[in-house]
Amino acid sequence: MAVDYTVIVVYLAGMLAMGWWGMRRARSKSEFLVAGRRLGPAMYSGTMAAIVLGGASTIGGVGLGYKYGLSGAWMVFTIGLGLLALSVFFSARIARLKVYTVSEMLDLRYGGRAGLISGVVMWAYTLMLAVTSTIAYATIFDVLFDLNRTVAIILGGAIVVAYSTLGGMWSITLTDMVQFVVKTIGVLLLLLPIAVVKAGGFSEMKAKLPTSYFDPLGIGGETIFTYVLIYTFGMLIGQDIWQRVFTARSDTTAKWGGTVAGTYCLVYAIAGAVIGTAAKVLYPDLGSADDAFATIVKDDLPIGIRGLVLAAALAAVMSTSSGALIACATVANNDIWSRLRGAVRRGGEEAHDEVKGNRVFILIMGVGVICTAIALNNVVEALTVAYNLLVGGLLVPILGGLLWKRGTAQGALASVIVGGAAVIGLMATFGILANEPVYYGLLSSLAAYVIVSLATKPTDEAVLTAWRERLAGRTPELASEPAPAHQ
Repeated sequence: MAVDYTVIVVYLAGMLAMGWWGMRRARSKSEFLVAGRRLGPAMYSGTMAAIVLGGASTIGGVGLGYKYGLSGAWMVFTIGLGLLALSVFFSARIARLKVYTVSEMLDLRYGGRAGLISGVVMWAYTLMLAVTSTIAYATIFDVLFDLNRTVAIILGGAIVVAYSTLGGMWSITLTDMVQFVVKTIGVLLLLLPIAVVKAGGFSEMKAKLPTSYFDPLGIGGETIFTYVLIYTFGMLIGQDIWQRVFTARSDTTAKWGGTVAGTYCLVYAIAGAVIGTAAKVLYPDLGSADDAFATIVKDDLPIGIRGLVLAAALAAVMSTSSGALIACATVANNDIWSRLRGAVRRGGEEAHDEVKGNRVFILIMGVGVICTAIALNNVVEALTVAYNLLVGGLLVPILGGLLWKRGTAQGALASVIVGGAAVIGLMATFGILANEPVYYGLLSSLAAYVIVSLATKPTDEAVLTAWRERLAGRTPELASEPAPAHQ
């Protein structure tokens, strides 16, 4: 394993070096949080694909392929569909807003009264997303170095926290581009063909496995529908995704660059399912489907390539982890802490102390994420909690604000509170992994939004006019200043 170890160590050292280089570029709030809004199509596409395809998409996607066959692609496929929908229908408008967080968008649309509560919900989502990615380090480092779970989480988490704290979004962008290349080579160009060949080709795979493994709907219609609700809609509204949209150089870059990234996700989804199906032929009696990725890499790949593919898995986890971490810290600082302390900031101010403040928050949130990851064991449950809260609490007021003029601040607040409370209550009643929390939570959120919006005074026309000007890109960036409240 000496060659494989060398590949991994060089990769990790490169991540830290890019963090140090990124620190030299991140000299303003805009540079630190959204890479100066200067990413072109190639870099934007690569980094967007990197953040949405994390450990769950790589290790979990192969595991679903092992358990269900080709239909195991649906989880990652719905992520790609969500990214395509975001890019084609919403990303250009989102990019023109020139904000830093989803809650700032809600403030602009509804008149400055929706940010704090929505910020708390978004913070909980990004925190749990970062935690699930951090837990995944234990699996990878166990295969690599046979490390204790806690040590593995601290090692992987510390590297991500270090380069994210140093250079913010610039460091994360640079590392994500490397991670995108490593994942493409390691998973698509190396592991996929090697796994299929080792399994004897598709004809041998079909001969040895039940026909359900090659049924595109074999995983079940209800499961696919749930994936659409959680992951496709989750892609439309997550702070970690929106913060990448904010990095685009133009609304055209956001639209077409995101479309390329979404298409890449669809290919990645099918690749993961095929690899998992091949692993089922090679190792039919694994104790856990999630062990399929590590097993096929460890036992069937040659030296050197094995290290590169494991680096690809590590890259998948690190890209999602770092993206969720900076999103969590951005929301905590800009949407929660700044509001609670009553800070008043004027538009256009991007002083150096704001960079320092956001850097401190990344460090604090990073330590919190590592500690939480050590305490938790179930990745699926943590991820389900995150997406249930996001979709049940924030989908309706965000999409409603973009699509329905009659939506009001009171309706948005009612939607967040009722939807979030319903999701939490239903998870306690039916169980975290049940489908009912997201189904009924979303319906209750929609009902509250429509009923309260229609029962209250329409949003002030001055707020809507300012909102339309921002959507059209005709108003200068106002940094983090919320829109004034209107009665």
